[in-house]
Amino acid sequence: MPSSLRAIDDRSVAEIIARIPSTISTFVLTSATRAADVARHALAASASTVQIVSHLSPDESAQLPQLLPGIRRVQVIHVENESALELIGQYAPHVHAFLLDSGRPSLPTPEYGGTGRTHDWSISAEFVRRSPHPVFLAGGLTPANVGEAIEKIRPFGVDLCSGVRTDGRLDPAKLQAFIDAVRRTDAAVHQG
Repeated sequence: MPSSLRAIDDRSVAEIIARIPSTISTFVLTSATRAADVARHALAASASTVQIVSHLSPDESAQLPQLLPGIRRVQVIHVENESALELIGQYAPHVHAFLLDSGRPSLPTPEYGGTGRTHDWSISAEFVRRSPHPVFLAGGLTPANVGEAIEKIRPFGVDLCSGVRTDGRLDPAKLQAFIDAVRRTDAAVHQG
């Protein structure tokens, strides 16, 4: 990941994944833009899921099911404006899920996530309504706003990074507060 200080090599990823019970889904993130490179990265890491943070061309995306038949594919959509909705049809035939984030891949040094910024949640809510697949939500989620995000967007799940860190390191208190907020909201949503 060109914009991440937390990137680790495939061998280290594979070593970590080897210690995780097979009942837990494992994700490897890739910024590759060619299907063969995405497949090579996913296979080297031995993950059960590859999260594709770059926007692939339709031809490249169409190759993924054949190259990665046993690996689930999650396409990240960077919600910069309403054009994000147009990408549902492009990627839906080739992936198992979407993840909405606040990256800016078109910058000179692309941002693929971990920015701490939220995006327009009304677009995300519409994306969830239109998507034939589960949709995860990322982008600036914190213990203070994750409940509102879940209520407004109704994502399949949430993804977090910077919102539970202090000085670049995972903060156990922030992580616990985030989990507590998700549980409270989940209970309220299922009761109402």
